[in-house]
Amino acid sequence: MYRVLVVEDQIIVRQGLKIILEQDEHIQVPYEADNGREAIDIVQKHIVDLVMMDVRMPVMNGIEATRIIKRTWPSIKILILTTFNDDEYALAALKEGADGFLLKTTESSKLIEAVHSCMHGGMTIHEEVAAKVVPRLLQSSERSTPDLIVDLSEREVAITRLIGEGKTNKEIAQSLHLSVGTVKNHLTQILQKTNLRDRTQLAIFAVKHNMTV
Repeated sequence: MYRVLVVEDQIIVRQGLKIILEQDEHIQVPYEADNGREAIDIVQKHIVDLVMMDVRMPVMNGIEATRIIKRTWPSIKILILTTFNDDEYALAALKEGADGFLLKTTESSKLIEAVHSCMHGGMTIHEEVAAKVVPRLLQSSERSTPDLIVDLSEREVAITRLIGEGKTNKEIAQSLHLSVGTVKNHLTQILQKTNLRDRTQLAIFAVKHNMTV
């Protein structure tokens, strides 16, 4: 069961998201928050698997909350859900470690799929946003992403390539006939070898170095 915290300052929207998400038997929404500060207070006290975060909120916005949560509790997944189709918001959120960025125009089924994707190590970016954001992420990483002079094994190269293609840990495991736990262990080693912070940076690394199909 995935425990989701919905962070949204509009009560009606928040309640609607809870109803949508809990249609899936594997998702539970036991916690809600009005703003980023409340979200941080909740994750300090309770076990949360994923935070569904709005961007514009009073007291503390979603970008700042994402930065604090990801630095303090890096295992918590964060899925940004906003009304604003603004690539600056998307860039800021993804650079702070967000695991996905969707617009509130997203269909209910796609929202549930995005939660499962995040929990399996994938990343979902709304199509309208991705076309503008991905090239800018690549460009901004030119100076910070290391050259491909790292000692990756053949297996690690294969995993990196699949991460660059947006595959989840489960999909990678199935493709390479490995267990999900083995994929996670390899991913930890790859991040250490490449000196990258997270899966997002590794995906950019893979694309930049033409490792994807």
